[in-house]
Amino acid sequence: MDEVFVIGEPETLVAPAVSDWRRFLKILFQRKLVVVGTFVLVCLVLVAIFAPLIAPYDPVKIDMGHTLQSSSGTHLLGTDNLGRDVFSRLVYGSRTALIVGLGTVAFSAVIGIILGILAGFLGGWINAVIMRIMDALMGFPMMVLALLLAAVMGAGMKNIIIALGIATLPGYTRLMCAATLSVRENEYILAQRAIGAKSLRTMVRHVLPNAIQPMIVLITTMLGNIVLAEAGLSFLGIGVNPSTTAAWGSMAVGGFRFLGEHPLLSFAPCIAIAVVVFAFNMLGDGLRDALDPRLRGKL
Repeated sequence: MDEVFVIGEPETLVAPAVSDWRRFLKILFQRKLVVVGTFVLVCLVLVAIFAPLIAPYDPVKIDMGHTLQSSSGTHLLGTDNLGRDVFSRLVYGSRTALIVGLGTVAFSAVIGIILGILAGFLGGWINAVIMRIMDALMGFPMMVLALLLAAVMGAGMKNIIIALGIATLPGYTRLMCAATLSVRENEYILAQRAIGAKSLRTMVRHVLPNAIQPMIVLITTMLGNIVLAEAGLSFLGIGVNPSTTAAWGSMAVGGFRFLGEHPLLSFAPCIAIAVVVFAFNMLGDGLRDALDPRLRGKL
């Protein structure tokens, strides 16, 4: 009797499901520069939090008996022209950079997201008014507008945050408006309108979560720009008060006169600024890749 062989359908290999969070982390940290940037930012946050434990001296205490000293075991990076320990001021300067950076981004991003989603979703005269105001602000370069506002309001951390926040507001508003215009035309938004859902509910629950991805990348990148802008304002003498608060920009301008004999007075804060800006840019670049839907099918 002939044997009968039943040939079944070939088994299909199904790739194991990968959670969105694991996929996000894998794409985010697949480049070494992103890992390095994240490590630098973690160190920056830890230094800012534990500054009183790390800094050996009071960053604003003047000691005229030990001015312009070179690096030694007592003063790791030497002292400035007022006898203040450079390393301690560098450590406390990280606090200023983070406070100004996070405060400015929070101020401008929240207002920009609100204005952008209103302009993009409601359209009409609301869009026209908001966008024309943003166009007027964009008529000035960001640094020039921040310099003008800071000069009018005066020095101080709070005024610097407000000045930089207003100067960077158009970028957030225009990006959020563009993202909202794209999301607004999707079918699920049209379905919400068809069933009579309120505009506020639709914007908060459906438009905002789907339009926030490019804003996250912009916020991360702008943190580095804000740190650089604050240092520039402090360098020009309109930033935070160097006698009461340590800031990297004021440290750089304070050591500029002694660049030949004591280069660390300017080089140390400038290197700190460059490293932090590089770290924020690398993290923002990694977030852009991780949040890009076109890259999700590659893993």
